[in-house]
Amino acid sequence: MHNVLLQYATVLILTAFVGTEIIAKVPSILHTPLMSGSNAIHGVILVGSMLILGGATTNLQEVLGFLAVILATLNVVGIVVAPPRHNPRYSVLPPKPAPSPPSPPSSSASRTPAAKTGHRSGH
Repeated sequence: MHNVLLQYATVLILTAFVGTEIIAKVPSILHTPLMSGSNAIHGVILVGSMLILGGATTNLQEVLGFLAVILATLNVVGIVVAPPRHNPRYSVLPPKPAPSPPSPPSSSASRTPAAKTGHRSGH
């Protein structure tokens, strides 16, 4: 039992490192096609986790199935919410209004120090 758990932990850690290195080296031109495939996989994962939850017979299976459905749903929702940050063309949400331009400086800010104090130069 202890050896198997150690092996699983080792595989998990190694895949995290390898996955990070692989993803970091993906050129931006391939980002959209890879994300499209990832989106399809997340939809399949959600359907599969709901099927597994429907066939659960023990409490542990129900808890794990519910957790799988929640995590898969978060992935699908992330697909809809995250892209506008990267590229607004892929947004399904309404666009946010553009920020208003900064207001021009007030007339008191453009006066010279002599004008502020009421003293005239040369008198």
